[in-house]
Amino acid sequence: MNTWLVTGGAGYIGAHVVRELIDQGIDVVILDDFSAGLRSRIPEGVPVVEADVSNSEAVQNALRGFNVTGVIHLAAKKAAGESVDMPLFYYRENVAGLVSLLESMQVVGVKNFVYSSSAAVYGTPRSNPVNEDEPLLPESPYGETKVIGEWLSRDLAKSSGMNWVALRYFNVAGAAADELGDNSVNNLIPMVFRALENGQRPQIFGDDYSTPDGTCIRDYIHVQDLAAAHVAAVDLCERGNSSTDVTSDATVGIAVNVGRGQGVSVREVMDVVSEVIGRNVNAEVVGRRDGDPAETYANVDLSHHVLGWRASKDLSAMVSSAWSAWQSVH
Repeated sequence: MNTWLVTGGAGYIGAHVVRELIDQGIDVVILDDFSAGLRSRIPEGVPVVEADVSNSEAVQNALRGFNVTGVIHLAAKKAAGESVDMPLFYYRENVAGLVSLLESMQVVGVKNFVYSSSAAVYGTPRSNPVNEDEPLLPESPYGETKVIGEWLSRDLAKSSGMNWVALRYFNVAGAAADELGDNSVNNLIPMVFRALENGQRPQIFGDDYSTPDGTCIRDYIHVQDLAAAHVAAVDLCERGNSSTDVTSDATVGIAVNVGRGQGVSVREVMDVVSEVIGRNVNAEVVGRRDGDPAETYANVDLSHHVLGWRASKDLSAMVSSAWSAWQSVH
């Protein structure tokens, strides 16, 4: 039986990944320092190691003690705006932490790795839908750390034969269960809910972009679909197949977009939220935020071809499930 270690497994996305792995019959161990994760998200009976990924002794003991065959690495700091103000913190957490984790994997001999990357690696794409071979031109230290993480994975794989898949997440939303809701202060949908709870008008950051309704366009993906993409990446690593020929014995090494392949504007998101909650959210337009591209959405052909995966849930399902989860704790 294969066992996978999930770093950040008590986080919003990590908890969904853990449950999806368990549902597919894969043994799971969680490693989390609980700086953002919640113990209430951890399923009963799942082993938990409370440690930072840079704690080599704890990581190596976990890899050996549970006979881990692969690692899904989600533990990271992820707020692009915050990273501009705190670049050293982001490089220490996201880059130095990853180096330490990969060193521990190499020491123990763990050869399978699924890396949580981001659409932030692209910066402002030259065209949409954005392909995986688009130049990587991140516009924040956060995005830069994700690019470096992909490079580290690639370079270690060349020297050691490690199988790796980097999943470039687009905008994640929704919840598979009420107890797994997104409590982030940086993601759009919980930001809208939080504003409404506080008696404020949700904000739209700029309506003068060169898009049909003037607001930014993004690719939103249900977190449950995203979790299923991780299971597909785990399967690809374990089979050790190349990205171009799934009958080959070559080592896996690939970065893949994980989105729906559909662009949705911020104003359209506000309209769907209004429909779900049964009243107009009455959003107000404020100034643009620095570093927000006008439009970013994914070309998802590679995920269909290589992972055999595609998203199935629409924006209404994301907002409805997020709203149910939000109401359960507020």
